[in-house]
Amino acid sequence: MTYGERAVGLSFNPSGNADVIKLKTLFAAVIDCCHDLREAAASPEVKRMYSVAITEAQAGQMWSVKAATWRDE
Repeated sequence: MTYGERAVGLSFNPSGNADVIKLKTLFAAVIDCCHDLREAAASPEVKRMYSVAITEAQAGQMWSVKAATWRDE
């Protein structure tokens, strides 16, 4: 698994929800891009900003999965 796939928990989807797979896959790609750019960056500040972006992407992924699996009861 890639860094992004691990970061979003791509393999965790107990319901097998197709929307969850799609959302996690898209966010994993963004996180992988940020991770690669962070690794290549020389500036500690740029590295920090990519780290923040990764954290925020993880939060966005979690909220999107929550929305995709929400059930009004």
